[in-house]
Amino acid sequence: MFDTTEQEELVRSLEKNQAQQSRLWRGVFAAILCCYSGFLIYSIYKQALSPWELRYHAYFMDEVDSWIVISADWAAVVACSIAIAGLLIDSKYHRRWLWYSCFGGLSVAVFWLYHMLRLPRFRWDVVWLPLGPLCGAGICLYVDHLLDESSEEVRKLRGYMYSYKAM
Repeated sequence: MFDTTEQEELVRSLEKNQAQQSRLWRGVFAAILCCYSGFLIYSIYKQALSPWELRYHAYFMDEVDSWIVISADWAAVVACSIAIAGLLIDSKYHRRWLWYSCFGGLSVAVFWLYHMLRLPRFRWDVVWLPLGPLCGAGICLYVDHLLDESSEEVRKLRGYMYSYKAM
């Protein structure tokens, strides 16, 4: 059996460890999305500088104008940025940001899938265009959920400690 001081120390240690792990994993997934956003910004730059030079955009040359492709990529960057903000901002509304990024990713996915289905042949090599922002936002939402569950378990442990004292 632990005495009250040891229990308090153990719970405090678990809370500190959980907070560090939460910051670490939020940072890791935010960095991954940041890299993906950087790639999309490079893609926007290349599309603006020399349209249709990139193979994954060239498939859509006959379907849409160059500025529409650039706009879709910017929408994907915005969706990723909102997900990054949702992961890193410490507020009680951070989950809303993650849901907003999921809806933004969904709209980008619908745009690209619509145009992919209009191609003469479905191109599996560009399936990341519609799924990238949506999956990125969804994974961030899932990571947030897991970290929140972990935090809740530590809070329950503290509650059990106080309940045990009350007896």
